[in-house]
Amino acid sequence: MSVGVLALQGDFREHAEVLRSLGADVELVRRPEELARISGLVIPGGESSVMDKMARAFGLAEPLRAQIRAGLPVYGTCAGLIMLADSVLDAIRGQESLGGLDIAVRRNAFGSQTASFETDLDVPVLGATPVHAAFIRAPVVETVGPRARALATLADGRCVAVEQGNLLGTSFHPEITGEHRFHEYFLGTVARVGFRG
Repeated sequence: MSVGVLALQGDFREHAEVLRSLGADVELVRRPEELARISGLVIPGGESSVMDKMARAFGLAEPLRAQIRAGLPVYGTCAGLIMLADSVLDAIRGQESLGGLDIAVRRNAFGSQTASFETDLDVPVLGATPVHAAFIRAPVVETVGPRARALATLADGRCVAVEQGNLLGTSFHPEITGEHRFHEYFLGTVARVGFRG
């Protein structure tokens, strides 16, 4: 299966490496025509406002929205989660998201880069072994709407992983901690859906 990684900005190379290690053919997506060749898409961490501006500048934003509405499986990490949220509570002026996830997120919810941290999370859909998660200027899911479901929360109850249909989002960066189960879980969705644009 061919899985795209949105390669406009952020740590797309790390995601591509993980996906290749799991046996996926990876397409780096920068242009609308590349969307037609993929069965799933990963939106990496980075800076969500920059990613949004670049997606619009490259003519990708509307085709991406259309593919998400059509059922394209998408996994967003950190900034990617913000891009998939229906509502960004503290968006900068003019910032848009792609939408799709029935959630409201808050950007940089844990503070600056120096406030980054790592912790273990219980994620029942991935099995009994906790997931080691790295939070780097991470967003948090403030509200989970009725169409979405929380997959993981911090000890204080704040949601940091969510799923809705073919869409998956995490506040943290599994691609940098050697934790591949979210990518495996996503590839399972891609294989099951068999999306063809």
